[in-house]
Amino acid sequence: MKPNTLFLRLEGPLQSWGDHQSEFVIRRTAEAPTKSGVAGIICAAKGLTREQSPRLLEKISRLAMAVRIDRPGVRWWDFHIVGGGKQMRKASGGIRKDAIISLREYLCNASFLVVLQGDNDLIEDFEIALRKPRWQLYLGRKSCVPSSPILDGQADLFETLEDALRSKPLRWTEEFGNGNKPQRLGCIIEWRATPQEPQMPQDAEIWYDTPVSFKPPAHAPRVVIRKSINVGKGGVPVEILKATRIPERQRTSHADYANSKYKKVREKRLDLDRRLCVFCKSPATTVQHVTYRRAGGEEELQDLRSLCRLCHDAVTMVEYGLSLGIDRINPEDEQWREMILAKRDEIIRFRSIQMRRRLLGREEEGF
Repeated sequence: MKPNTLFLRLEGPLQSWGDHQSEFVIRRTAEAPTKSGVAGIICAAKGLTREQSPRLLEKISRLAMAVRIDRPGVRWWDFHIVGGGKQMRKASGGIRKDAIISLREYLCNASFLVVLQGDNDLIEDFEIALRKPRWQLYLGRKSCVPSSPILDGQADLFETLEDALRSKPLRWTEEFGNGNKPQRLGCIIEWRATPQEPQMPQDAEIWYDTPVSFKPPAHAPRVVIRKSINVGKGGVPVEILKATRIPERQRTSHADYANSKYKKVREKRLDLDRRLCVFCKSPATTVQHVTYRRAGGEEELQDLRSLCRLCHDAVTMVEYGLSLGIDRINPEDEQWREMILAKRDEIIRFRSIQMRRRLLGREEEGF
């Protein structure tokens, strides 16, 4: 029989896998390669543009995907400036006189084993493309060059994703772990209903990373579960065990914020706080999640706090800088006060500089 499983090794000095948490100004990375990112690698290998990709993306979505986290890497931030004072040309043809400033997050020295499983002919086609890619392949962003071939050996035949994850030995070097070889590896495995397991597990997560289109960007959800792999003496995973830690839920999407249940709880929280920011007492225009344990429509009043837009932005940026997980900052907690105040001042200074640049630009253009 033809192989039904493809192995990818995503390893390099830097990699970044944007998801629905990623904003234009603050571009975060997911903890592991996303299905959208892997689909982009395959499209580049086949030489397809964003406009040409939808038909292939539909086929990729049928494949099941799993990720083994051999080295999670270290999160790294880059303060990025584009076009500072260089009069950069805009897509519309005009000239942009002010700089574009963004914060971009990367995973440093991470290593992942990605498994794709499904249609035999599709797996064979992708293996050929990745063996001789038409375009340069990169790990999420063009600045992230892989340090080893992305195609990890030959495609093979496996019954399950777990069996495929167990088949590859752990490649480990002491400089990445201070000599301490991990005894268990985390995995993120796409879940699909089977006769043996027709119901979704209670600890399943929803990842909004199944690509529908790259232009404009559009993604569908998929269900993933977390498991861990015991590593034997020879470095070969020998047993899949259920992870004991609480899975970190991804931030909610725009569709979740449109949920009618969420809207009702949001309004109740605003009324409870007298529609005033709990931090600075200005008029509140939004709410902040202090935990994402029930995010997506099941929120309770204690999960939210009312904030003005400035304090909301400041709290969010502090959270990003600390790489907080499922439980976030309560702006009423005194321990966060100085950090929030400092971030508020930073935002005000930045916006003042941007406003002065815009006013100077208008004066130069004769407005």
